[in-house]
Amino acid sequence: MTNIESEPTVRSETVFSGRLIEVRKVTVRLPNGATTEREIVVHPEVIAVLPLLDDGRIVLVRQFRKATERVLLEVPAGGVDDGETPEDAVRREMIEETGYRVGSVKQLSSFYTSPGFTTELMHLYEARDLQPGDATEETDQIEVVLMTPEEALQRVESDEAADAKTLLALKYAVASQ
Repeated sequence: MTNIESEPTVRSETVFSGRLIEVRKVTVRLPNGATTEREIVVHPEVIAVLPLLDDGRIVLVRQFRKATERVLLEVPAGGVDDGETPEDAVRREMIEETGYRVGSVKQLSSFYTSPGFTTELMHLYEARDLQPGDATEETDQIEVVLMTPEEALQRVESDEAADAKTLLALKYAVASQ
């Protein structure tokens, strides 16, 4: 097994700071002594939820995503606010995006969404004992969609469900059947 060495930071500069992200240009020293630059998007922790109804259906959301210029079918997700635990974020995001109140929560996994350029760490949770209610989201157009895991997997094949968090969540959904 090869010994992979770290890349010490020589210099770091914030080149953009927005409401949601920060972009840093980082100069690193490679093991051979040379230097190179890395561009890193600094993003806070986020959560994604696999919401399972008692009958086995999954609560999904359909929404327009500007970055992809298309409507995608996804599991609910969102940021972890300051002073909030990921589990708190699960409960809040479920109400905001779907209106469902969550009874029980179980963490399934944590993963970096794209470690080649972003610090974003996503926590994937399963939510059960759901009670329907009214969604409170005011800034996004969201359609709540209920599907069996099999129906959701068909949407993967048709490319409507095409993001990594949803694909991973659906793998857990099928495995838990």
